[in-house]
Amino acid sequence: MICWMFIGPRCGGVAFKWLEQNVIQVRMLADGRLNAGHAGVLLAERRGSYPPIDLRILKTNSRPGEVESGTRRKLKRLLSFQRYCHASRLLRGLMPHTPGSLHLLDDDYLGQAAHMLSKVDTWNFDIFLFDRLTNGNSLVTLMCHLFNVCGLIHHFQLDMVKLHRFLGMVQEDYHSHNPYHNAVHAADVTQAMYCYIKETKLAEQLTPLDVFLGLMAAAAHDVDHPGVNQPFLIKTRHHLASLYQNTSVLESHHWRSTVGMLRESGLLSHLPADMSQDIEQQLGSLILATDINRQNEFLITLREHLDNQDMDLQLATHRHFILQIALKCADVCNPCREWELSRQWSERVCEEFYRQGDMERKFDLEISPLCDQQTDSVPAIQIGFISYIVEPLFEEWQRFTEPSMLSQIMMGHLHKNKACWSRLRYVHTLAETKTHPHVEEPEPEGGQEEAEDIP
Repeated sequence: MICWMFIGPRCGGVAFKWLEQNVIQVRMLADGRLNAGHAGVLLAERRGSYPPIDLRILKTNSRPGEVESGTRRKLKRLLSFQRYCHASRLLRGLMPHTPGSLHLLDDDYLGQAAHMLSKVDTWNFDIFLFDRLTNGNSLVTLMCHLFNVCGLIHHFQLDMVKLHRFLGMVQEDYHSHNPYHNAVHAADVTQAMYCYIKETKLAEQLTPLDVFLGLMAAAAHDVDHPGVNQPFLIKTRHHLASLYQNTSVLESHHWRSTVGMLRESGLLSHLPADMSQDIEQQLGSLILATDINRQNEFLITLREHLDNQDMDLQLATHRHFILQIALKCADVCNPCREWELSRQWSERVCEEFYRQGDMERKFDLEISPLCDQQTDSVPAIQIGFISYIVEPLFEEWQRFTEPSMLSQIMMGHLHKNKACWSRLRYVHTLAETKTHPHVEEPEPEGGQEEAEDIP
């Protein structure tokens, strides 16, 4: 069904009067293609805010720590050109052909997609299926729905055109060729974040601004991720590493990219300047909290609050800290999903690691930890990740949310998945033992009886 509505004096002042307003997708009249007069070649290029990593600079004859001056100048010109062409969304056909109207389609929400959205607060939500049902638009579709059901559009008087334009920018600037750090991961983290902010202890205390920040940070927390980690950017002397002085390089870039898109879309332009600036800063604080290098910092602080029983969610600072913890949990919650979903995410993230390792091997760089496909198996990587990162964090999250049925479900999945990976590592090592008889045959973690029940 196609509905037409005309905008009043303020662009985006649309009032949805029918009952199914939570299943309406707002789209611009344009179909997203470039006008015929623009260079079509831009469509084939990545639309991120910086050029692809050019590893040719590693093969120069310059002394260690230097980059050939000609290559440096060429890279700078490439950066400037791509930023000029790709940062301007006017070249992407996002402006409506008829300025005074909106094209509202609800087709994508019909059938199975609509049914899934009605259960978006359940932990068994299959984001892979949802992404297929929405034709690869899971992030935009999910965020439009959540902003509506949470009342954020009305509360902040958001312009629907600008909101959809902003979300389109965010989704577009995730790299679909990344096995893991892509828009589907962002949608998955956003859905998890929504589940967390609905926890009883949080739902009763969070303000509309808190919910707005939590969902926005989740959706944009990895935007424009290059598919390699911070050490890789540092040792290849990427310009982002220099720009952010080798500290929270990727997280800083995700935040700054988000701020740029917020300003370009004008989503917050109707708010007082001090309020929009505060939103930008708080988004930065949330996104920067996802830096895995700051894990112990946040974990220690959370434990102290829980041990001292001094967490007061009536204080804005304490609510913000819990939002940081919630986002960190959502970002690494894959091992807490049911096995089939968890396994897919584990294989994807390891594939991304292995791709980095292959690049490092190709250019005679030291292969980063967890990135060597020849020595780092998926089960071994996942067991380490669960043991040192996920378990400690979610044990404290369970303490905070207690009594929480969701936390019990997540911890149950976590323990079962760890046992599954333990069994798979045992099988993998057993196969290695047959190939190399001198290797001692291992015993599966958790005991043989437990392992036998694991697929």
